This record gives sequence, C-alpha cells and structure tokens, in this order.
Amino acid sequence: MSNRSEQLFTEAQRHLVGGVNSAVRAFRSVGGTPVFMRRGEGAWIEDVDGKQYVDYVLSYGPLAIGHAHPEVVRAICDTAASGTSFGAPTELETELAVLVRELMPGIERIRMVNSGTEACMSAVRLARGYTGRDRVLKFRGNYHGHVDALLVEAGSGVLTLGIPGSPGVPASVTETTLTAPFNDIDGVRQLFAEYGDSIAAVLVEPVAGNMNCIPALPAFLEGLREICDDSGALLVFDEVMSGFRAALGGAQAWYGVRPDLTCLGKVIGGGLPVGALGGRAEVMDMLAPTGPVYQAGTLSGNPLAMASGLATLRNLARPDVHANAEAWTGRLLTGLRERADRAGIPLRTHQAGTMFGLFFTDSDRVIGFEDVANCDAERFVRFFHGMLEAGVYLAPSAFEAGFVSTAHDEAALSHTLDAAERVFADL
Repeated sequence: MSNRSEQLFTEAQRHLVGGVNSAVRAFRSVGGTPVFMRRGEGAWIEDVDGKQYVDYVLSYGPLAIGHAHPEVVRAICDTAASGTSFGAPTELETELAVLVRELMPGIERIRMVNSGTEACMSAVRLARGYTGRDRVLKFRGNYHGHVDALLVEAGSGVLTLGIPGSPGVPASVTETTLTAPFNDIDGVRQLFAEYGDSIAAVLVEPVAGNMNCIPALPAFLEGLREICDDSGALLVFDEVMSGFRAALGGAQAWYGVRPDLTCLGKVIGGGLPVGALGGRAEVMDMLAPTGPVYQAGTLSGNPLAMASGLATLRNLARPDVHANAEAWTGRLLTGLRERADRAGIPLRTHQAGTMFGLFFTDSDRVIGFEDVANCDAERFVRFFHGMLEAGVYLAPSAFEAGFVSTAHDEAALSHTLDAAERVFADL
C-alpha cells in the first residue's frame, strides 16, 4: 500500500468522519487503507504515489466516456468562464432536457435536481401527491439513496457495511414502506392483494447496481408494469446507474418496458453532481410551479453540470460508440471467466450494457439479494486486493457494480486480463 495514501488517510481521519465523505470509500468491507487518487485520463487513474490503475469504478458510473475527456473538460471550462451559477434559467438546461428526452422513451417532461438521492426522494413525493396514496413498495438490495423512507433492506453502503437500516430514521417514516424480494413477481402480487389500494408507487432498479450488478428478469418488469396498470400505482424506474449504460436509452429501452417516472443521475452530469426526475407529462406537471407538489433547489440545473452532461451524452450518442463499449465489456467478462475456469475458481458474471457484476459462486442463479449474500465474500476480498496490487481498480465492495467506459481499449483489456490470470492462480 502507498505510504502517501496511508499518511493522507491518517490525516483525513482527524478531520473527516471516518476519513471519507462517502462510507464505501473507507475500505471497511475489504480491509486496508483506501487509495488516494490524484488524476485520471481515459480508462486510467493515478494514485498519489504515481501508480496507475485501469479504472472500473469510474466514480461509480458517471464517467461513461472516461476520465478528463477533452470535450467534457472544454465544456466545463468554457462554461465556468461565463459564470458558475445564476439561480436563474439557462439555455443549457433545456438543451440537456431535449437530449435526454430523445434518448429515454419513458420521459416526456423533466425536472433537473442535484443528485440521484434527490431524484428518488422527489419521485416518492410526486407519486404520493399524484395518487393520493401513502405506501411505497421497494425491493431488497435495491438502493435509492439515503432517503429516510427508502433505507429499508437497502443495497450500496448499507449492505456493504452490514447496516440493517439506520439510526435517526423513525419507525413512523418507514411504516409506509413495503419490501419484496427482487425478481419475485409473486411476492409483489401478494403485497398488492393486501395493500394495493394504498400503494402510490413501485420503486425499482431495473438493473440493480447496488447489490452488485443484477439485471431484472424481463418477466419481472413486465409483471410490475401490468400490476401498476391494474392498481393505479405508478411504476418508477431508478435508472441512476442503468441510465445510458444498460443501453443508450437506459434499461427501459433495453427491456421495452416504459415506467411512469424515471430517476436519473450519474452519466447526465458527466462527473459533476446532478440528478433528474422525468416521466409522463400528466404526472410531472403535478410538480410546482404547474402543480401543488413542491420541489425546488437553488443549484438545480447548474450550468457546469449541464455542460458536462451535454458533452458526455452527445459523445455517447454518436454512431457505434455505446455499442462498441458494450462489446468491449463482453470481451472483458469472457476473458475473466476463461481465466477463472483455468484456475478452478467458480466465477459467474452479469452484464447490462457497460455495467457488469462479478460473483464468486458456483451457483447458476444469481438473481436477488440472498444469492449475492451467499457468494464467497472472502474470496472477493483477496481478489480485490490482488487486482489492486496489479494495477486494476475495482469497487472496494462485493456489493457494487463495475463499469466500463468508451475509453477502455486493448491496452486496458490486456492489462486487466493478465492481472486476473495471476491473481486467480494465487486464489
């Protein structure tokens, strides 16, 4: 481990809670000291001691065209030169909204916000306001940000750190939250049989990215659409991770299932903090100022984030760009499985466009929270540290998805697979 990272982490712990500003970064589930990074370019990042790594975290998803892409950097710098925030409308907000609408089939109207968490929080309020109902149904292992009512059987850092919920969340807040197993449509039907008239929304990650990467079964999403249509509940897709990754039009385009509301983030900021809530015009127009459901944010539609998101999505939407990155992701996973097989290591993988998941298990069925929890966590820890030492940066948790960018090339692939072959042999 880098001496400089150890020194910086020691100093950080004197001033920052746990030495980090987001819990998973602390390496608690894998042990050791977090690596402090100082720069990134394309598919590579560099730590404070100058060691380089192929990056499969990509800031947990938003860097879909790689680090410091020249078009993104130029867009941010040019925009900043004219001002960083106005608290007033700018043309950039409309331009990004138009582009997102063109790519996402389920979005007719959009509200820009500042994070995925804020998008999900706003979606719940809007669904309740539109339907006049209180209950929300979510799924075990799905993570929708640190919204009080949604920190029930959640994924991401909650799952990584083994926290069952969170102190500070009153029982009265979560008593209107129902949970069901992911990919279990019969469990959903049972809940609707009992609570259907009071359920405002079904909130789901169509590709779960916070209990590692688990795509929904097509019949599961189709079933949710049917149940919501029959009951009057709204179907809300949390595409903060899967948006523009599962497919250019998100998981809703990949599956051909159109939600009523869509939560976005990550990619539409191109590395800067941003989120968005979009959906059917009839529902979205319930938001203030056209409707009675209040939502606002001083920095919503921040021009720097809008410019960065526009540059990212315009690049990603060029012919064959997304398709080539998807194909590269498939080659990566094939290569990893082949090398694991040769070493006698049971490894299963999932892919959703440029998202992927690695599971150390001999089970042929990894479709939900319990399946992920039964994977070999100890082997993942050893694999993580072996790859880190070999110059490959994966998320420091067995419960986080991996990501590929359009900047990942043959050099990155060879480096990764060569490292994996050595690490699998050690395992």
